[in-house]
Amino acid sequence: MSDKIIIFDTTLRDGEQAPGASLNIREKLEVARILKRLNVDVIEAGFPIASPGDFEAVKEIAQEIQGPAICGLARATEGDIVRAGEAVKYAQAGRIHTFIATSPIHMEFKLKKTPQEVLKSAVEAVKLAKTFVNQVEFSPEDSSRTELPFLAEIVEAVIEAGATTVNIPDTVGYGIPQDYANQIKYLKENVPNINKAVISVHCHNDLGLAVANSLAAIEKGARQIECTINGIGERAGNCSLEEVVMAIKTRNDYFKNFYTEIDTTQIMKASKLVSHLTGFVVQPNKAIVGDNAFAHEAGIHQHGVLTKRQTYEIIDPKDIGLGESKLVLGKHSGKHAFKDRLEQLGYSLSPDELQSAFERFKVLADRKKNIFDEDLEIIVEESFIKSSHETYTLEYINISSGNKSIPTATLQLKKEEHVYQDAACGDGPVDAAYKTIMRITGVTANLLDYSLRSISKGQDAIGEVVVKIGVDDKIVTGKGVSTDIIEASARAFLDGINKILKTEKKQQVKKGI
Repeated sequence: MSDKIIIFDTTLRDGEQAPGASLNIREKLEVARILKRLNVDVIEAGFPIASPGDFEAVKEIAQEIQGPAICGLARATEGDIVRAGEAVKYAQAGRIHTFIATSPIHMEFKLKKTPQEVLKSAVEAVKLAKTFVNQVEFSPEDSSRTELPFLAEIVEAVIEAGATTVNIPDTVGYGIPQDYANQIKYLKENVPNINKAVISVHCHNDLGLAVANSLAAIEKGARQIECTINGIGERAGNCSLEEVVMAIKTRNDYFKNFYTEIDTTQIMKASKLVSHLTGFVVQPNKAIVGDNAFAHEAGIHQHGVLTKRQTYEIIDPKDIGLGESKLVLGKHSGKHAFKDRLEQLGYSLSPDELQSAFERFKVLADRKKNIFDEDLEIIVEESFIKSSHETYTLEYINISSGNKSIPTATLQLKKEEHVYQDAACGDGPVDAAYKTIMRITGVTANLLDYSLRSISKGQDAIGEVVVKIGVDDKIVTGKGVSTDIIEASARAFLDGINKILKTEKKQQVKKGI
């Protein structure tokens, strides 16, 4: 008889901790909705104590999303656990995931606690969490560098205290598949009450082994895998949901004793949504969801696929929701066709949001001959961005540039009912636009990274610019799109500035300024 592997998605918590991947509440809800359609078992919706916004996001997801368990992360402290309990209490099935570090290096240098003090904190945290929810998950942070006898001792103690899931995280991506799997085996053999809890694994990808470690662990007794869409997360990221799920599905001859209940046809929609909302471009050669994952250029490969697809494709593209045909929309299309295509792409908009997006679509359709799915995704994404953190809006941009003239940018920015205009010179048209934005907003930012890509087809393709800017110790990601790459560049930089201004405003409110 096959055992179900529980899929615990932490895109909205660990995934969002990736530098520059911050999502607003509206965006988090959209991701939670696609995760529900994927049929994940658990959604770790955030870290409620981290910020008021994170608390509200977890709370709203708990109120709206039914089906998956909704989980909030909490350190092994009273304040964290109470806050998490308040956020997930609205869920149909709420879970608190509490953790404390157990490796010698973490206990000595980070916590400055003895093993017995850590053990006491872990047990107290689980008991407190149990007063809020039935599902309590405990993680001994940095398990892969924890001494095995102490790991077994603390796992036994937290299960006795009421933990229903014990997660064995490879927090720093230190594990090697066989060694990591043997750690799971050790716990199965040395923790007397281990069968009273589900063993979970949470693997990071610092050595590129997160998926391999997770698959090795289930063979030794783990029954829950913690993962993220596109593998995003701290540092090199997490175990990739699409990779681990499709490995189990595709190699069911090898993993014949395991299955998941993931609706794999939703994988591409989820991947694209998370990529667009975070601004993290999926590398072309990324397994399962990369642009080249089902592309064939070599003549031998093309002939083989045309003769019999399985010669060079071990996965049917339809299994992950990758269709060959696309509905092409244009300026003569009506709202019904527009709405239908958005729903096929996984978006659920209110009437007002639909009207706003349709108006933007009509404007774009006048500038482009054909509208593709990528264009529609950007239209919806920009609607989310505009409604969430826009302080200044770009009203007008004019660039003067040439090989024998000084590049100059003139911009008008609108803030509330006021329009501000200024101009500046720069090393090039983009630099001039950025200097003008800084003059108007009064924010001095360092450009740390700049990337430009075409996100649709044809000579009139939409260009997407993603920038990373730094102001003091803050680093944010800004995104901008337009058929004009200078305008897209200006919108991306302004998006980042708006995020900085919103963060500063929140801090001022918090301090009572």
